[in-house]
Amino acid sequence: MKWLAAALAVAVLLLQYRIWVSGDGVREVERLKAAVALQRGQNDQLAERNRQLAAEVRDLKTGMDALEERARSDLGMIGPNETFYQVVPVSPSGSGPPETRTAAAR
Repeated sequence: MKWLAAALAVAVLLLQYRIWVSGDGVREVERLKAAVALQRGQNDQLAERNRQLAAEVRDLKTGMDALEERARSDLGMIGPNETFYQVVPVSPSGSGPPETRTAAAR
């Protein structure tokens, strides 16, 4: 009977070792939990991005304001009865037009 109890104790110890120390045990479960949490965070970010894109598509399909805004920002278009003014920034290297170079030198 002592041999049977000793064999069972050894079997339990080996199984506990496998659960707590081996790579397939508790450490792997914790690593997988962390990976799942990270993936859920990424999924939430992508779901929010998808919601924003769906709202933008809906605006582009239904309203003219979104189309005008997109045409102005992406294509540089202007509307009728509007005047286009282009503002050129002064370059710090002095390679700009001569008027800006002389004004900057004063």
